[in-house]
Amino acid sequence: MPKDMPPSPRNDWTRDEAVQIFTQPFMDLLFQAQTVHRANFNPNRVQMSRLLSVKTGGCPEDCSYCSQSARNGAQLSASKLMQVEMVIAEARKAKAAGATRYCMGAAWREPKDRDMAAIEAMVQGVRALGMETCMTLGMLSENQVLRLKDAGLDYYNHNIDTSEAHYPNVITTRTFAERLDTLARVREAGIKVCSGGILGLGESDGDRIDMLLALATLPEHPESVPINMLIPMAGTPLADAPPVDPIDFVRVIALGRILMPRSHMRLSAGRTAMSDEMQALCFFAGANSLFMGDTLLTAANPEESRDRQLMDRLGLLPEGAACR
Repeated sequence: MPKDMPPSPRNDWTRDEAVQIFTQPFMDLLFQAQTVHRANFNPNRVQMSRLLSVKTGGCPEDCSYCSQSARNGAQLSASKLMQVEMVIAEARKAKAAGATRYCMGAAWREPKDRDMAAIEAMVQGVRALGMETCMTLGMLSENQVLRLKDAGLDYYNHNIDTSEAHYPNVITTRTFAERLDTLARVREAGIKVCSGGILGLGESDGDRIDMLLALATLPEHPESVPINMLIPMAGTPLADAPPVDPIDFVRVIALGRILMPRSHMRLSAGRTAMSDEMQALCFFAGANSLFMGDTLLTAANPEESRDRQLMDRLGLLPEGAACR
């Protein structure tokens, strides 16, 4: 275990280093992660985001975990892109509930140029409310990236999902390299990157380490790293996937915090299956962001009242909130 953490983030982590950190005794791992967390963040603050599906279902990709795929057997009908005014109205509610970032997702392989004007208007409208904006739209062309940048987009989410080695077992309609290409385009344009993965896809501990290493060895770390726990969706190939062990999940959060010390580590999908104690361990391991609201795209999420109760019990405050 390294004795001294470097003063600035590294992007030259080796696999041996990551394995050594990940496999150390759990209490030592948590201590190291919490030490790194406190050196870079207020440990009692949590960034709050809200996620809205602005276009649901009918996606041509075959992601094994996703109920929005038109190819993997899930029964979810496709919807049209939401009206801009409806999106802004939902964002206004989210801000009133304490969200500082509004994330908008569309079930596409990539957006069509005819949809870009509406997407740009959504970004501009949400920013006018004083909120940070994030979009997840699939792959992007260089022109589309520049249009989103000109519209004022703050963050772009494009998860790598799992390790490069395990990726073909989960998705065959898009390569791992294509995901990295999109992240590179977004970063080059000056948009902040949000990218993480999903646990519970049949991956090994080594795959989980390699997924985090792929992000931690990018030229710049993602500003946000969402870590999802699979919610098995009826009709998908992973509908009967076994649950993720809670301690294993916390280990991944801790490793992500140590490898990417200045990134927000976000608890994303799967929190409905997490006990308060498991979430508390995740916060101690370095998680400092979460999605609020009772729905994440098509999956359930804890009610806001439960999140407020948990945060009160732990003495946590939303980023930007006044001190008690």
